Amino acid sequence: MPSARVTVTLPADVVEEIDRMQRNRSAFVLDALRHELRRRRREQLRRSLRAPHRESRAMAETGFAAWARGLPEEDAAALVDPKAGTPVRWVPGKGWMEGGR
Repeated sequence: MPSARVTVTLPADVVEEIDRMQRNRSAFVLDALRHELRRRRREQLRRSLRAPHRESRAMAETGFAAWARGLPEEDAAALVDPKAGTPVRWVPGKGWMEGGR
């Protein structure tokens, strides 16, 4: 993957601490940034599960099988298998919970 040069200003004491732990500052910063990006994606997912998009809530209330039946037949067969996966249900205030209604 191509690289892009980025200039970042850090406090001198932080740079000194990085240098004590890792000779390659770029590798250290890259690792830290990837770690933080993963953490933020997980947090976004948690927020989404606590407060799903209104279309997700409508699908949960309708039921997945009913939603899938509403798709054009050629699309539904390619997109979903209602018998696959684990049944879940939406519990207000708690989010998605395992188990049917």
